[in-house]
Amino acid sequence: MNYLKNTKLIDKLEKTRILSTKEFVSLLSTYTDVDRAYAAHRASGVSKATFGNTIFLRGLIEITNYCKSNCFYCGIRRENFLIQRYRLSEEEIMSCCEYGYKLGLRTFVLQGGEDEYFTDKILLKIIKGIKNSFSDCALTLSLGEKTRESYQKLFDAGADRYLLRHETANPMHYTKLHPVELNLNNRKLCLFNLKEIGYQTGCGMMVGSPFQTVENLAEDLLFIKKFNPAMIGIGPFIPHKDTIFHDQKAGIPEDTLFLLSLIRLMLPKVLLPATTALGTISDDGRELGILAGANVIMPNLTPVEARKNYLLYDNKIGTTNDTSEDTRLIKEKVKNIGYKVVDDRGDYPE
Repeated sequence: MNYLKNTKLIDKLEKTRILSTKEFVSLLSTYTDVDRAYAAHRASGVSKATFGNTIFLRGLIEITNYCKSNCFYCGIRRENFLIQRYRLSEEEIMSCCEYGYKLGLRTFVLQGGEDEYFTDKILLKIIKGIKNSFSDCALTLSLGEKTRESYQKLFDAGADRYLLRHETANPMHYTKLHPVELNLNNRKLCLFNLKEIGYQTGCGMMVGSPFQTVENLAEDLLFIKKFNPAMIGIGPFIPHKDTIFHDQKAGIPEDTLFLLSLIRLMLPKVLLPATTALGTISDDGRELGILAGANVIMPNLTPVEARKNYLLYDNKIGTTNDTSEDTRLIKEKVKNIGYKVVDDRGDYPE
């Protein structure tokens, strides 16, 4: 019976930290709710063995929704002319950090489109300002593809982590999600450059994106295993009304939850967010993500007026929430499922 076979595969993954392509495809093709619950049980046990029952918070600051790229799935893509564009000033970014610090956040994440306004010179000034003012905090960047030279400068200025989702490890699938000027080889080169420089580096993918197959997801898992990142950001694909994928079906939360568990079993020490997208597609998505093996949540520190215009997908949660109240609710919900939020940088355990 499939559920017996799948239980054995889940146990094998926990023991050996790897499966073959064929085994991953079989597991992803045939898993049941019982399998998913079993994987979550095993994954949460692995997470607790590594991190205890602690959950790390990251203060997200969406610094710009300008983007030179034109990714087909993204609401802030270059050719979305219906969006109201914005950039945060250095003063606004510092104010976000000050507010987040008072809330107990000890990691800040500067995220944005690939905005050429934010040159190395401007970013270096911002990074040094944050690290000088909040020396006990980690700083994560998620600002897209750059040259190795740029990544090195930002690292030398004090950036600790960099998240660059690979989106899909299959070259043909990549071309169906991105314009011709973008290619998977360069995305992977950026990832390996970041890791070699010394960043705690994160990759990740959308689950249920257009044209995605279980074979693609198996390839993603094998790439992630080989790359061995410090962080992995995965979440369900959610369409945006002003993109060419506006009429595509969203990914289903169960697939993301199952993949979170498989990733935790494969990479016990990885920092694994229960993403905003997961919370958007399911009311209790972030809590279920933690119970499936995730150990990071990212409350939004972006000013509300800007936040409502940083919409990578439709119906994003947290666009109007007061950050203080949102953080309080996160802590309460985390406590209700047997975990606790800690005021900690939450670094990758080497």
